[in-house]
Amino acid sequence: MEIREATPQDWPAIYPFWSQIVEARESYVYPLGASSDEARAIWMQAPPAHVVVAVDGDGVLGSATMGPNKAGPGSHVATGSFMVGPEAQGRGVGRALGEYLIDWSRRSGFRGIQFNAVVETNAPAVHLWKSLGFAVIGTVPEAFDSASHGLVGLHVMYQKL
Repeated sequence: MEIREATPQDWPAIYPFWSQIVEARESYVYPLGASSDEARAIWMQAPPAHVVVAVDGDGVLGSATMGPNKAGPGSHVATGSFMVGPEAQGRGVGRALGEYLIDWSRRSGFRGIQFNAVVETNAPAVHLWKSLGFAVIGTVPEAFDSASHGLVGLHVMYQKL
């Protein structure tokens, strides 16, 4: 598996799993029903964002977007979002993208990484981020309407670099 910068030509491979994951209403707060163009504007952001894909001989397995969590006085803290295609889940793609984010954030001079909205019932993601050194620093109760669990909390997770 290789992780490389995403190109516009990668979007047709990203959008199907991006849409499927968002529409499942279990892990992301992105708008439901987003067209390909609307989703591309959300995910494929221009610098200072950095968008990557994980690829192998099967094509695009997953993608991550990362960059400053906030502008101005908050720009020293990074953030990231990750999506792994359902057929590639359980193959270490999310871990590789998470490790890439941590390394990229350090190399880019960020002082920490903050995830603003990790759905508390998304056990695989919570476990992964904890195993990579992130801690839950707070939970906003009932901030996410999960399709299978109803109203659940959103964790704010953080790692100091």
